[in-house]
Amino acid sequence: MKHKILLIDDQRVICLLLANFLSKDYDITCKQSGKEALLWLEHNLPDLIICDLQMPEMDGLEVLTQVRSRGFTKHTPFLILSATAESSERIKCYRQGAQDYIEKPFNPEELKEIINKNLHPLNYARQW
Repeated sequence: MKHKILLIDDQRVICLLLANFLSKDYDITCKQSGKEALLWLEHNLPDLIICDLQMPEMDGLEVLTQVRSRGFTKHTPFLILSATAESSERIKCYRQGAQDYIEKPFNPEELKEIINKNLHPLNYARQW
């Protein structure tokens, strides 16, 4: 059974690109807004969430805050994708509970490793 990943990005092209790249190994659901993602999360539980930081209406930090405040998603691994390289934004995301912060443009192979590390932390560490 494939792990479920929720992708949240307002740019449809990014969602399609990531879904195409990751769908071989994971069951992918794409949502184009934070509000849409939070509604989906009311009835679904992914194994990992990948979210863009800069989105209209509700940014990734707000989505992260809401995800962490819900009991059933409180411990779901959450990865931030962002074109912002500012360390202050990165720190805010880590303080709200993001496991990783990946800058755009990103290397798809590196993203796969970060996903693997977050879905299988003990197995990943054992490989060292």
